[in-house]
Amino acid sequence: MSSPPAWPIGFQTILVRAVLYVLFIGAITQGAYFEALYLPSVRFSELGFTEFTQTLVLATCCAMLIYIRYVLKVWPTVMLLLLAFVAASLVREQDHFLDNYVAENTWKVLVALIILPSLFWVVKQRQRFLAEFTHYSNTFAFGLFTAGVLTTYIFSRLYGRQEFWQAVLEDSYSGTFKSVAEEVVELLGYSLILIATLELLLLARRIYKARQTTI
Repeated sequence: MSSPPAWPIGFQTILVRAVLYVLFIGAITQGAYFEALYLPSVRFSELGFTEFTQTLVLATCCAMLIYIRYVLKVWPTVMLLLLAFVAASLVREQDHFLDNYVAENTWKVLVALIILPSLFWVVKQRQRFLAEFTHYSNTFAFGLFTAGVLTTYIFSRLYGRQEFWQAVLEDSYSGTFKSVAEEVVELLGYSLILIATLELLLLARRIYKARQTTI
């Protein structure tokens, strides 16, 4: 008989979370629907609900990862890499504003300043990273985070291709279809990353409390 997990979680707790996650996904989908109905001047633009929610979701993920790394101090090397990835994604989402109000390609410079030092540190601490990743890779949070990344950076790009929608809609094609498809799927991917980060935070809190009881 296999041993129980080191940081157990009750079935009722899982059920409550599942319901909340379903409601959250439903809410952002409904928000995109309301954006299409009531915000025709900014819908699916940089000032619309979908883009703003993407920014809010990523900023929230960054805050949670900072808390996990610097307050709970759980898997700090892995958390640094995740934080760098999410922070870079957050900066990338501001490319329109940075390019228009700061300078062209500003977002690329900022992303490089985030990613390169973080990668350097992770490589330098690779033994510690691998040890921490062994634990993290066996969690629900890791699987969900991976699903979010694949949805955002692979599926949304392929699904939102102009050629795809031109083939589907033929003479009825409009660039709006492409934008809606890509942005809404991207929001779904970021939402999965948000849920994964929340699950990671809750797990980190259980690990932190377990450590406190053994001191």
